[in-house]
Order: sequence, then C-alpha cells, then structure tokens
Amino acid sequence: SIMYDLGLKPNFYMDCSGGGSSTEALIGLAMGAIEAGMCDTVAIFRSMNGYSNIRIGGTGARAASAISGLDLMKRPYGLISAVQNFAFNFTKHMSEYGVKSEDLAHIKVAHSNHASNNPKALMKQRVTVQDVMDSRWIIRPVAHLLDCCLETDNATCVIVTSAERARDLRQTPVHILGAQGRGTKPGGDFHVQHGNLGRVAGHYVGPRIFELAGVKHEDIDVTGCYDAFTYTVLLQLEDYGWCKKGEGKDYVRSGVINLGGKVPNNTSGGHLCEAYTHGMNMVIENVRQLRGTVDDYCPNAAAGEHTYDYSEGGCRQVKDAEISMNMGWGTPAVGSALIMRR
Repeated sequence: SIMYDLGLKPNFYMDCSGGGSSTEALIGLAMGAIEAGMCDTVAIFRSMNGYSNIRIGGTGARAASAISGLDLMKRPYGLISAVQNFAFNFTKHMSEYGVKSEDLAHIKVAHSNHASNNPKALMKQRVTVQDVMDSRWIIRPVAHLLDCCLETDNATCVIVTSAERARDLRQTPVHILGAQGRGTKPGGDFHVQHGNLGRVAGHYVGPRIFELAGVKHEDIDVTGCYDAFTYTVLLQLEDYGWCKKGEGKDYVRSGVINLGGKVPNNTSGGHLCEAYTHGMNMVIENVRQLRGTVDDYCPNAAAGEHTYDYSEGGCRQVKDAEISMNMGWGTPAVGSALIMRR
C-alpha cells in the first residue's frame, strides 16, 4: 500500500474495488468518516498501469484464478471482458428503442472535441462520426474500436476535508452537495439480478442524489460520467433523467453534451480520449471546471482567463460553471453519483 511506502499512519483506511462506480461512492464514505470524527482529511487515489501491464479482459502473465457461480457459464467460453458483458444490456436497448451505432458515434465525437483542447489528454485528435464507423468492430452491433475507452498508465487523487478546514487551504474549495451509491451482491453478471436489462443504476441513484443535493437537472452546468464505452454514456444519461428512456440517441445528437451546449459532458475527453482511472479523472475535471482552473490552450489559462472559443486547440472551460454532477458505473446495476458546487 502507498501509505506504508510513504511511512504514513492514517487514522482511517479502506481499500475498495468497485470499478467505475468507486470514486463517487468513496467520496461519500470520506464525508461520513470526517463527519463522524474518524479523521480530518481523506486522500482518495487511483493509479493504474493499464497500458504497460495486463489489459482489462486480456491475457497476460498472472496466476490462474478460481471461478464460480455464473462465471462458470461464461469464462470458459470466452465471455470475459466488460465490453462483452455490458453489450447484453445495450443490445436489448438497441432492439427496443431503435438506437444505431451512428448515434453512439456522436458521443465519441463530442469527447474527442473536448480532448483536443486538453494538453494532458492522450488522444487529442478530433474524430468524425465516419471515423468511428470505419474503425474495426469489437462487439457487433454495439462497439467499434473508437467506441471503447483507452487503457493508460496514470494516477489521480482527490482530497476531501471539512468546509471549515478547507477555508485555510491554498486551493479554492469546491463543496459537496450530495453523494450516493448503489451496489448489489457480488456475482459474474450483475445485470441479471435487477430486472429490466436495459435499465442501469442511475434509475435508482438519480432520484436520490438530486433529493440529497437539493437541486434539479436544470441547475447542473457540467456533467461527467463513466465512459468505458460510448453506450455506457447514453444509458446513464437516460436513467439519470437527462432525457426520457429511449431518447438518448436524439439527446446526444442534439449537441447538448458538447462544449458550448447546454450541459457539456466529460469536458476533459473522459476515458474515451483523456485517460482511464475508473471515473476519478472526471471528478477532478469537474472540480477544475467549478474553480475556473481548467488547463487548456487559452493564452492566459494559468491566470484563470479563458476565451470560451471551443474550436480545436482552444478553450474547454465551461462559462460560469457553478454546479456539476458526476455519474459512476461499476456494472449496469451498480452505480454512484456526486453533485458539487463552487
């Protein structure tokens, strides 16, 4: 553990492996620990060597692991990776609502546009809908190569403390209005345990997080959501209530999730274009958005001055961003959410 490597003796420590729903849920747990007096300040970090080590769902030099339960009906036959498992949900959704692969490509286009203005993004090149459609199939009919996230070597960390303590810190504090999470019993296929295959955790988490935060959808200025694949974005936008079920294809085509749109999504480029760390980089991005400290290519960005010109190689700061929302995804039935305010 990094705390032992650094010689630290924390008052509170826990390890969590919840995939893309971990970040928001851990922030909520940190809030509880601080309010309970267990600690004053919590560091939540995620580091991954997804490029230089074993790829998710891939093979490599590692010991064999025992499988049980539903995995006995999957793994021996090659059903291993997340893109395969989640595809069941979205194939059902495509059949029911007439969603096409071209609709999903608009999500990739939006995120690539945002990444083109992010100096730290790994994949800065803007792509078109046709670029996405021309990339090779990974899982028919739901995912081309460019519908899938990156696997990267990177590390991220967020610091959670009390509002009182934050007043004395160098960085402008961003306040947490609410955090919420939902899990289910461990198993090989979480999505078979919760009813409608096209429904994801946002259906349950969404109403609760807005109630806790005391805000409505129209109050949110910028969002971040777990984008392991383009279709995870569409399903979350629908089930968190940004549009009606089945209308996600029109929602993402409308430009509302683009910089300059009504509610930009994943303004750093997200996992599709910036880097992959189970959703934490999108929380960091929204903190920067609310502070007005996004690093982009504006001439005076370091001084907090932005042009709001979202053309390639330009700005990615959302103008007057006051409230943000993050949405997490561990599996279709497991998710978390976080709403923050400047």
